[in-house]
Order: sequence, then C-alpha cells, then structure tokens
Amino acid sequence: MITLSAEDQQALDALRSAVAETLERKRRLGQYAVIWRDGKAVRITPEDDVSSERSGHGESRA
Repeated sequence: MITLSAEDQQALDALRSAVAETLERKRRLGQYAVIWRDGKAVRITPEDDVSSERSGHGESRA
C-alpha cells in the first residue's frame, strides 16, 4: 500500500468529495454520468446504485 503525505491525502479527499457531490447532483437532476469501471467507460443512470463510487471505494470519474 502506498503511503501518502498529509497534503496528498487532503487533496485526494477533496477530489473524492467533489466527484461524490457531482454524481449526487447529476442523480438529483435526472442526468446520466460516465465513470471508469473495470477498465472501461460506463454510462450510469440516476436509477443505478453507485454507492461504492460515492463512498470513494470504486474507480469513479465524473
């Protein structure tokens, strides 16, 4: 496991939070999002359960 400096961890946490907020906003607006999952770009709809992406445990990109 890679050990991050406190500054790097803070930046990573901020990015994860921003992605989670963006995915939640798109879900509330009824919009789809495209994320990276298992080495492929995947379209997710508001009805899809993306709880693992929201918590930061999946590979997600907004």
